[in-house]
Amino acid sequence: MTTPETSIHQADSRYAMVRLGLTLLVMTVGSSGMYVVSVMLPAVQAEFGVARADASLPYTLLMLGFGMGGVLMGRLADRFGVMWPLLIGALSLGVGYVACGMADGIVAFIAAQAVLVGLLGSAAAFAPLVADTSLWFVKRRGIAVAVCASGNYVAGAIWPPIAQHFIETVGWRQTYIGMGIFCGLAMAALALFFRARPPALAAAPAGPKSGAAPVRDMMRPFGFSMGTAQGLLCVAGVACCVAMAMPQVHIVAYCGDLGYGAARGAQMLSLMLGFGVVSRLVSGAICDRIGGLRTLLLGGVLQCVALLLFLPFDGLVPLYVISALFGLFQGGLVPSYAIIVREHFPPAEAGARVGTVLMFTLFGMALGGWMSGKIFDLTGSYHAAFLNGIGWNLLNVSIAALLTFRVRQLWLRTATA
Repeated sequence: MTTPETSIHQADSRYAMVRLGLTLLVMTVGSSGMYVVSVMLPAVQAEFGVARADASLPYTLLMLGFGMGGVLMGRLADRFGVMWPLLIGALSLGVGYVACGMADGIVAFIAAQAVLVGLLGSAAAFAPLVADTSLWFVKRRGIAVAVCASGNYVAGAIWPPIAQHFIETVGWRQTYIGMGIFCGLAMAALALFFRARPPALAAAPAGPKSGAAPVRDMMRPFGFSMGTAQGLLCVAGVACCVAMAMPQVHIVAYCGDLGYGAARGAQMLSLMLGFGVVSRLVSGAICDRIGGLRTLLLGGVLQCVALLLFLPFDGLVPLYVISALFGLFQGGLVPSYAIIVREHFPPAEAGARVGTVLMFTLFGMALGGWMSGKIFDLTGSYHAAFLNGIGWNLLNVSIAALLTFRVRQLWLRTATA
């Protein structure tokens, strides 16, 4: 007898492909909160009369809640299946958006963003779905995870121009309330299709066994202890996403400061994240060929190049081009971490470890969003903020290069033994 706790469906099956398509839709709806708040930033700052750094706090605390909620929702999914976290997320996201639209001050707005939209809402539609997807595929796991994670960027490509349109026509408060009704109902309806549990959970061993070389390697990822290896990935995740947050969070405000208007900035954000979808799909295919670590290193180097291009060019056309390049270069970074964990850590621990690393990438986005606003307030421009992002990006590249070197050295030792 099939129950929500068991599944007759197999990995790489037609059902797995259908489920992947539904996952893409859920993530597109559920991840809207990450990007809409950036478009709302100028209007919220003007209405509440706060500084740029204070206006950036809703995004920062949303991302902190989003990261911690991913671990919480991931554990809930491990125990009860992913459907229940998605239903909780649908209710919280809908109520959270409505609460944002009715907020009477910046404190209430921040609380709704952090707890309802971030911790309990959008968090259910990211890390748990990435981990769930990795358990439904064996062949082409990289591209499957990339398709899943692309929903996050599809949300970024779709929602900013929609939100900007309604902000200009009905106001930011009414926009939030309308999104709450739509996103809450849509996400709840889609969640009902996720009752089946991944077959990999039943097949996964209870714990590591001795004797086989691949298992011993996974007990010392990259030749480090488990804690050290996990810690390095977490630091790398923070570093790459501090850099990533600078353009994503502040491109709308940056364009406003340059005199191009918020609408142009929203278009650039949409373009950036639209090309990020392409990047994630291409990076997924690359992951299946060269592995997650090398994909992470490649993406980190290219993201640094794109950030450097923001320094000498601030014309309207160059900013459109650089925004597209930035999205194309950095879109595959976050999914690479999920693949790295599956490749180098015990499979039985993949869910918790994927959730933890992704939590730190989101912490990086939160820190980067706030830090860039604070640097702007201190210096009066975004030039120093771009330099700050480049510095963090170099830290990410250094860790990725170190881990790639360690894996290479371990392989050479094994080959010559």
